Amino acid sequence: MHQTNFGFNKVDYTKKQWLVNNIFSRVADKYDLMNDLMSIGLHRLWKNEFIMQIPNLNSNILDVASGSGDIALQLAKKAKARGNNISLILSDINEEMLNNAKKKSIDLNLFQNMKFIVANAEELPFLDNSFDYYTIAFGIRNVPDINKALKEAYRVLKPMGKFICLEFSKVKEGILKDFYKFYSFTIIPSIGQIIARNKEAYEYLVESIALFPSQDDFRIMIKASGFEEVHYKNLSGGIVAIHSAYKI
Repeated sequence: MHQTNFGFNKVDYTKKQWLVNNIFSRVADKYDLMNDLMSIGLHRLWKNEFIMQIPNLNSNILDVASGSGDIALQLAKKAKARGNNISLILSDINEEMLNNAKKKSIDLNLFQNMKFIVANAEELPFLDNSFDYYTIAFGIRNVPDINKALKEAYRVLKPMGKFICLEFSKVKEGILKDFYKFYSFTIIPSIGQIIARNKEAYEYLVESIALFPSQDDFRIMIKASGFEEVHYKNLSGGIVAIHSAYKI
């Protein structure tokens, strides 16, 4: 039986996706608020830096693990202001999260160039060589088989297409590292209990962050999937990192 990590627990590979999906269904209505509280608003700055990795908005963009749509909505807003012809597909395995993204896009009048598709990052329902950009923010660590998801990203990108991933990473500075560990394992689950009434979901969150590969190890994984020009940029002392690569 193929097992994988679900937080610090080992579970059957086929069960992990159901468990992750269940967690996000339970916290969907508090997801955006929790992001603001947990990161003290920093996630907005990280995402602003992330979308700067996409200079050409006259593009076909696939946003995987789109969640409540933060990345795609920012890109759509930026493209609309510039008069760019952007095409966005928001993909997530969790339909409730995707419905939240759809509602936000309608409220902001940004839905015109968007499609919303429930899909698994490991088995994307798109043709080879379809997209100029593949974006994924705070999602890839939740995928049962990360290598499989990376290979799917490579497959659906056009030649010279760009892979961009924003993910929690490894803090290396001593004092910040110690504080971040305390904050993650003590404060975040407590906030989750108070706001989302779900301490276990946020315990999983911090455990999944702790188990995610280091910046350099993830870079090796990306390169092994076929990508070239693989780089990363640390933000906030390595709390998160932006990984980028090209299909050449």
